[in-house]
Amino acid sequence: MNHTGTVVLETPRLILRPFVIDDAPAAYRNWCSDPEVTRFLRWPAHSSEQITRMVLESWIADYARADFYQWAIVPKEPGEPVGTISVVDQEERAAKMHIGYCIGRPWQNKGYTTEALRAVMAHLFTQVGAGRIESQHDPENIASGRVMLKCGLHKEALLRKADWSNRGIVDACLHAILREEWAGE
Repeated sequence: MNHTGTVVLETPRLILRPFVIDDAPAAYRNWCSDPEVTRFLRWPAHSSEQITRMVLESWIADYARADFYQWAIVPKEPGEPVGTISVVDQEERAAKMHIGYCIGRPWQNKGYTTEALRAVMAHLFTQVGAGRIESQHDPENIASGRVMLKCGLHKEALLRKADWSNRGIVDACLHAILREEWAGE
């Protein structure tokens, strides 16, 4: 693959960009501190803005790596981060990239995550050379599965008790799309 790192991507309503340390208050307020947002995730809600700041500092340091992909989801209005989308795992030999995302509750069900995922998929397929993009969700997180389906990913499997989250050991619905199946949306 031809890694680019986390470059700025723009959609009609969003700017997807690298995080900066000044994003810590908005990230903490908009999603990191909300246990309802993190319910299906592997990391607990942050108990302080300092924890969010430390996570952002780690990501900012990792931006030096060409194979690190972690975007802030920033609607053009209000102009501050409301979520994140990233490559959470990748396998170079298989040209496979696994995407994860989360968004604050006030911005859920507005199409922002779908718009962000489409932009990231386009970048990974056309610029990075990914051959397969996959993602997974807890079967109880129906909205996340809808995002994947809207973006053209196909449900491939229900992996029984194959993942863990803040809910404990959980099933995982695996979705994927191949470059040749992607419609170039």
